[in-house]
Amino acid sequence: MTNKKRNKDKSIVLFEDIPVRRIWVEKEGKWYFAILDIVAILTESKDPASYIKDMRRRDRELSKGWGQIATPLSIPTKGGKQKVNCANAEGLFRIIQSIPSKKAEPFKRWLAKVGYERLQETIDPEIAVNRARGNWKMAGRSSKWIEQRMRGQEIRNKLTDYWSESDVKEGVEYAKLTDIIHKEWSDLTTREHKTLKNLKRENLRDNMTEAELIFTALAELSTTNVAKKDRAQGYDKNVNSAHKGGGVAKCARKDYELQTGQKVVSEENFLSPEKKIKKLKKG
Repeated sequence: MTNKKRNKDKSIVLFEDIPVRRIWVEKEGKWYFAILDIVAILTESKDPASYIKDMRRRDRELSKGWGQIATPLSIPTKGGKQKVNCANAEGLFRIIQSIPSKKAEPFKRWLAKVGYERLQETIDPEIAVNRARGNWKMAGRSSKWIEQRMRGQEIRNKLTDYWSESDVKEGVEYAKLTDIIHKEWSDLTTREHKTLKNLKRENLRDNMTEAELIFTALAELSTTNVAKKDRAQGYDKNVNSAHKGGGVAKCARKDYELQTGQKVVSEENFLSPEKKIKKLKKG
């Protein structure tokens, strides 16, 4: 597995079960983390963007050096990859100085641990794979589910590699093509599928059933091979391939449902009982 593929798998890391978006900057050999996510964790603010503005007003020295601390980088968001202000560990330590937080010390230790783990993974990529497998196992996933999830990610990586080589712009265009494939095979957009499963920031694929993973992988495998056959270049040509590839999986899904009497698309998820209770209360 290449560094590029491994980075895609590890674009989100957890601090006390809270997701933090990040990106590995190869030139510097450093992780950069989404500042909004970090501030939200340390302050428990419902509006971290406003907290950052107030923090910069209070700390003039921080505001003066903000251009050296905050670096706009393309990282995954709900709408695909977008430019988000990020900071490396050094920059985050400076931000922490302006936040009175009980979580500061544990967070510093967490940052050091994350950096050490990345160095280990650079030396031995298998460590990253085994860590992901271990996390899923601890979350209660079966060995069969884990194998399917990892196989599906490898198929996904081959598709995005093809897009990268075919002048498809990473970010919004990747997200649009993914949505076309998903809608084609499942009759739902990714957002609609997440809503069905009562998901918000949680990863859709991490909450798919085994059948959903299989048909998602079939749709993306078919799209890759159709695109290669058609020599699709650029976004518009790959749109056609996405429709065709998703259509292959749709035909297979309908036949599967006809023969088994079971629906593939499901509202099942892997949310913890606490999160499910909270969602019910909010509803």
